[in-house]
Amino acid sequence: MADRYIRPGDSLIDIGCHDGAFIESVRERVARAVGVDPVATPSRADHVTILRGRFPQDAQLDAESFDCATMLATLEHVDDPAAVSRACFRLLKPGGRFVLTVPHVFAHHLITVLMRLRVADGMGVETHTDFDVHRTWPILADAGFRLLERRKFGLGLNHLYVVEKPAAAAPGR
Repeated sequence: MADRYIRPGDSLIDIGCHDGAFIESVRERVARAVGVDPVATPSRADHVTILRGRFPQDAQLDAESFDCATMLATLEHVDDPAAVSRACFRLLKPGGRFVLTVPHVFAHHLITVLMRLRVADGMGVETHTDFDVHRTWPILADAGFRLLERRKFGLGLNHLYVVEKPAAAAPGR
């Protein structure tokens, strides 16, 4: 869902990168990529860096240093979604994009049932919060982002948001 928003030559930060699979899928297209995740194995190769830690506190990165930020099925795991949104706004260059996928809380409940039935396993549902997906756009708007696209996918259980840091960002943001 997100890879179509990564442009050739982009500098990318993937928040909640886990094992770096998304970065690997766009590796040839980007000029530079940084992944951040509390369970990641730190690495540095060519133009890709994977950092082990929590975002934003463990990722000391320069303001306006990325063209695109991705956060795929991760917002519902963070303690302070507004702080994460503000940090992404700070890291993005003017005109930069923030691409998120956010599952509906029903997806969490469905996965829990599937795990109990032993139809699915190995999913980290214990780290999900009861995040209301409808809070996503207000949080992004409060950080200063402009909405480019919002749509549901996966039987309506997931939501895609594509937002942009305005080219002329408001002072102080």
